Amino acid sequence: MTYAAATGRRLIAVVLLATAGLSLTACHDGGGGGGRLGAPTRAAPAPRPPAPRPPSPGAHLACAPEMLGFHARGLRHPARRMLLTVTNASDRTCDFAAQRYPLLRLDAEQRTTVPVIGPSDPVTVITLAPGRTAYATLVTSGPGAQGRGEKISQFGVALAPHTAPCQVGLDSGPPVRVDPHSATVTYWQSRREAALNW
Repeated sequence: MTYAAATGRRLIAVVLLATAGLSLTACHDGGGGGGRLGAPTRAAPAPRPPAPRPPSPGAHLACAPEMLGFHARGLRHPARRMLLTVTNASDRTCDFAAQRYPLLRLDAEQRTTVPVIGPSDPVTVITLAPGRTAYATLVTSGPGAQGRGEKISQFGVALAPHTAPCQVGLDSGPPVRVDPHSATVTYWQSRREAALNW
């Protein structure tokens, strides 16, 4: 093999590896499962999420999956609730100005997002300094749908529309029964107590 041919093959390999890397988005899962893009249900691929917007004077980066650690667990009290927490694991401050509540995907195809509880809007944008945590509560089913749905141990979370969801597993405890047709979620909250009010 000539030197030029060998060099050409190495260059092609490097380009292929770099291209493959562009299709991945990190998601730090603090729970007992998941933590990677692409659900076991083989959700349809979504466009690569946009890079965090550059900060303007007095603004912050948009929180991105690779900056964050996710935790989720079912709650006994109040009933029909799951608590989702997200912690800034990076060394930069970020905010949820662009998408102020988590886009949860619970159905098998993970295409439909759970609607937000409008009155839970905290009005102010939630900002996360390094090491700080935000909270959201998933109401797993409507009052008349208790007992419906399937038990899940992981679910999809996206931070922007038209992006592939991260797979977040439950920290501990048994799977949680969720009805994707009547479930709702709060806006991100700066305090755990505020999230659990809903």
